Amino acid sequence: MDQIIYLVYLISFVMGSVAGLVLSYKKYKSPFGAQKIDVVALVLAVIGWVLAVNSQLLASLVPSYVSITIGVFLIAMVLGMRPGYGRYETVTGFAVAAVIWILRTVLT
Repeated sequence: MDQIIYLVYLISFVMGSVAGLVLSYKKYKSPFGAQKIDVVALVLAVIGWVLAVNSQLLASLVPSYVSITIGVFLIAMVLGMRPGYGRYETVTGFAVAAVIWILRTVLT
């Protein structure tokens, strides 16, 4: 069963990367991003990293493999954007998820 779940994670990552690349080519015309943060990509990155890293927070509502699959898809959408876009959003999303994980680990 674990191999199937890993395959689902991999397929989710590939689909998210393709979706992010297609959407970013439609949204951005220049090949390299300016140093401004895209709010939509930031929200996707934060939600994705929180779902993937802190999947146990929602364990009472949905199984952890579902939240990880959705999180990996959202992370891949931001990582799969055109070159130069999505880097600051990814780092910010990971930092927020890491802080939540640390707080959850320390406080429980």
